[in-house]
Amino acid sequence: MDLRNLELFLHLSESLHFAKTADAMAVSPSTLSRAIQRLEQEVGCPLFERDNRSVSLTPAGDRLREFGLHLLDDWQKLRHELRHVGEPLQGRLKVYCSVTASYFLLPDTLGRFRARYPQLEIKLETGDPALAVDKVLSEEADMAIAARPDALPGKLHFISLRRVPLVFIAPRAASPISRWLKEDEPDWEHLPVILSEQGLARKRCDQWFRNKGISPNVYAEVAGNEAIVSMVALGCGIGLVPEAVIDHSPMGDKVRILEARPAFKPFDVGLCVQKRRLDEPLIRAFWETAQQSGG
Repeated sequence: MDLRNLELFLHLSESLHFAKTADAMAVSPSTLSRAIQRLEQEVGCPLFERDNRSVSLTPAGDRLREFGLHLLDDWQKLRHELRHVGEPLQGRLKVYCSVTASYFLLPDTLGRFRARYPQLEIKLETGDPALAVDKVLSEEADMAIAARPDALPGKLHFISLRRVPLVFIAPRAASPISRWLKEDEPDWEHLPVILSEQGLARKRCDQWFRNKGISPNVYAEVAGNEAIVSMVALGCGIGLVPEAVIDHSPMGDKVRILEARPAFKPFDVGLCVQKRRLDEPLIRAFWETAQQSGG
């Protein structure tokens, strides 16, 4: 099987448009048609259903697509490994995490990694931790530090680095919300709450209030836990954050932890990556370094 013909087939199986594939792959429409015809002759059956308006994969075409994706992926990995036998690893890794994770989880792993592979470049992007898993799934990042979802997507591998408690916080100083912060039990129904826009913490908070039969008084929805700590410190309301965020926030001494009954299940925070990419040398090297740090 000609790998170039297979590449043309795989592109066409995604675009389902001969003209678009021919243009994207820099071949003439007739060359593309001949390549598909040769593949169909080799496998002995049609790979596409064609009419004047549409192109679609046949069942045989769908099976060849799955086979071809794995074959080309393995070929690229083998070619890369053979080309760099005996050479130090080089290249760039894109890692995504929250600002807090970059303080308390990454330094140990990055220190070990840089010592072993000084020629590798790390591109670190920080942002809302709720986006971490999606960043890996969309391949905007090679890896991410993330809280393990309650249902981990089947495409991902996850290694735990730390267990982090999830806690409600309130302003330490007197503020307009102090009248609802009773000693025995806070007035959860009236307290203004600052929540994450999305993510695991938001889901658990919503479920916690539902279990109590309370419709929370949501004051604000924000992206990023650091912003929640700042707004709580200013007396805007209470918030729900991983405890590690308080420990590493410049505003951490201006908030206090509220007891929540029942307590929240801790976050399992670690490194996630797509399973199919674990054989890539750069990703495997970082993954193994993180495993040692986590262990």
